[in-house]
Amino acid sequence: MLYTAFEMQKAWLAAMGMAAQSSSDWLLSQANPLAWSPSASSMARALEVFAHTVEVRGKPAFGLLSTTVDGVSVPVSEAVVHRKPFGQLKHFKRAISGRRDPRILVVAPMSGHYATLLRGTVERLLPDHEVYITDWRDARLVPTSEGHFDLNDYVDYLIEYLEVLGPDTHMLAVCQPSVPALAAVALMNEDDHPCTPPSLTMMGGPIDTRKAPTSVNDLASKRPYAWFEHTVIQDVPAMYPGGGRKVYPGFLQLSGFMSMNLANHMNSHWDMFKHLVDGDEESADATKAFYDEYRSVCDMTAEFYLQTIDLVFQRQALATGQFEHRGRIVDPGKITRTALLAIEGERDDISGIGQTKAALDLAVNLPDNKKQYHLAEGAGHYGIFNGRKWREAIAPVMETFVRAHDTAKVAPAPLRVVLPPHIEPDVTPGVEVA
Repeated sequence: MLYTAFEMQKAWLAAMGMAAQSSSDWLLSQANPLAWSPSASSMARALEVFAHTVEVRGKPAFGLLSTTVDGVSVPVSEAVVHRKPFGQLKHFKRAISGRRDPRILVVAPMSGHYATLLRGTVERLLPDHEVYITDWRDARLVPTSEGHFDLNDYVDYLIEYLEVLGPDTHMLAVCQPSVPALAAVALMNEDDHPCTPPSLTMMGGPIDTRKAPTSVNDLASKRPYAWFEHTVIQDVPAMYPGGGRKVYPGFLQLSGFMSMNLANHMNSHWDMFKHLVDGDEESADATKAFYDEYRSVCDMTAEFYLQTIDLVFQRQALATGQFEHRGRIVDPGKITRTALLAIEGERDDISGIGQTKAALDLAVNLPDNKKQYHLAEGAGHYGIFNGRKWREAIAPVMETFVRAHDTAKVAPAPLRVVLPPHIEPDVTPGVEVA
């Protein structure tokens, strides 16, 4: 009933938002005599902020159309190289040849947001890496006939994706997937799997939430498992392809995150309003762009969400030796080949300091020269993988680590920019254009 009520409210607010935006446009129109009144601009901009707040959002686009390689701008295209019911493997294909960069699988969080939340992560990696990403699907769009998806399936998907990409594929797990990624790596090391990744970078991941617990950890651990099962799990309305599937709705996840920092979000919208009134469209657009992504949410399957609450936040199963995959205990102590890099943010209010670093301590049989820890000074949770600190201070650490442990080093070759027929070549001295 809650999900249905939300859909009705969303439709009602969307209609109000459209009316508010129309009124805003009219108040700002020079053809309207009221536009010249002292209060017209403030009223119009207030309506615009309201309209933006209640706008219905779908899955955003990555929109990464080009990157710069060795000082040369090259086109980038997206290609799905493997499809599964609950997610696809996407490749950001750079239109170049004759160059071998480390291949990296970016594991996006399945925590209520789309993989596009890592747009900035991918954009920074593109110049010097062959980048792939786990593009998870909104659970409400997956018919019940496709079966279920839980933490076991998550681990299986990661192993299968690595098999599709082949040996020498590095892995980067951002936040929540640090746990299943570490589990997959442990299993592959134990099995001496040929596609075992040479390195795994974990960023702000809840490997052991007993260390420096945050408000998110407290919320997940202080309420009994049954409370989550009976309070936040909802049935997808029949209007969606996944009608009848039990999920943890994205709108509840978003409400929880926003309520933790409600004052900051209110201040951000107040600043957006002031920027609009002052004519600072650039600053206002930056805030809008952030919330366009932040408010674009998707559902998680109930079984995956509840297992995460139980195993990751309440029992810390991976850290305490209780994590099972298909009846098999996952032991990080079996990791002997995959180099591990743990990155944490000094001001992370979601994954506390030490929670990700715990992975290095669990890998007791991994040589010290294959372990590295980096604490990003002044970085919050999102600042670890997006923004200036990520681009300028954190990414270089990760890139150096990946290249140091790359097992498929190839001598550099002349760069060839391969342009589609409809793109005119931008000829640069010293660069061969095919």
